[in-house]
Amino acid sequence: MSFQALRQTVDRLLPSSDPVRYVAEDGTPLPVPDDGGIPADAVLLDAFRRMVVGRRFDAQATVLTRQGRLAVYPSSRGQEACQIGAVLALREEDWLFPTYRDSMALFARGLDPLELLTLLRGEWHCGYDPMAWRTAPQCTPLATQAPHAVGLAEALRRRGRGGVVLVLVGDGGTSEGDFHEALNFAGVLGAPVVFLVQNNRYAISVPLERQSAAPALAFRGVGCGVPSEQVDGNDLVATLAVVSAAVERARAGRGPSLVEAHTYRVEPHTNADDAARYRDEEEVARWRAADPVVRLERYLRHRGLLTDREVEDARQEAERVAEALRAGLSGPLAGDPLELFSHVFAEPTPQLVEQRAWLAAELAAWDGDGGAGGDSDGVEEEGRSGWRR
Repeated sequence: MSFQALRQTVDRLLPSSDPVRYVAEDGTPLPVPDDGGIPADAVLLDAFRRMVVGRRFDAQATVLTRQGRLAVYPSSRGQEACQIGAVLALREEDWLFPTYRDSMALFARGLDPLELLTLLRGEWHCGYDPMAWRTAPQCTPLATQAPHAVGLAEALRRRGRGGVVLVLVGDGGTSEGDFHEALNFAGVLGAPVVFLVQNNRYAISVPLERQSAAPALAFRGVGCGVPSEQVDGNDLVATLAVVSAAVERARAGRGPSLVEAHTYRVEPHTNADDAARYRDEEEVARWRAADPVVRLERYLRHRGLLTDREVEDARQEAERVAEALRAGLSGPLAGDPLELFSHVFAEPTPQLVEQRAWLAAELAAWDGDGGAGGDSDGVEEEGRSGWRR
């Protein structure tokens, strides 16, 4: 290959020098290239509604976690444009591979909120049917879903079934070997898969500059022959346009893409995290000013597309969702704790057999003393166990 041909190949793979942005932080429209692919007005209005409802869902889940109704909940507040933009770029036949932080994306995809929170409540491995929703179980280990996503995308291609796979990854996940292996796997096979990296600046408490020295995480696609792009992940218009272009590129048989969305996790990593230990309030305040929901609302109002009535309708729908979530999670857990050991291995290991026996004995002892416990700390029975009362 000549130097000129090599340069052309590399240029085709490189992301833009600056993140793609179509809307300024104050909602003002910015110049868009001819091939920018601005989403239709109706799509943007639907996106705004989903973002408003999704944020209320996220806030209510966070409160329920503090009340002990959920075991853990990783908030995605501040990442609404990434989550909603990802879902709206997909068709019904496409697949989504989410992480533990992508509950808002699953909710926007149409999943029952009570089913998608089953995992985070500790009731079951996955509360929804992945095959019915074409949505893989939420993945807690970083990036382990990425090779699975590529494998499924390649299977769809070989069987001629059509469909594209979108895999969501955090910035911390890009430091894992699974991510690099999946990216290389996709590049070699030309699989119809899109990697959307939600760069929210922190892998728990590790800042981005301690994770990578690259100009942007999007550059990681170049070494695997995967065309890449970076986008302002708080700009729904740009995010949806860029992700949609990558998805349609894969659908047309032109292979995988990597998109890095620059965004920010406003809330702590989870309810167990003290974010003040590794970032200051001034930094958080700067990102709050770049709020993706507010930015889209201002943009739509600037264009005369959004009315006060539509904003109020979205907020009322959001409150109905929150109310239903509170009611649905008000009862005790429905599962059996011993199911924790089901479907781990076809033949349980000696360690699993031992652990199951230990838990069974503990539960029997708990039932035997009426749930009071010999070292009662004043916690009511329902607070100790929602399974056995």
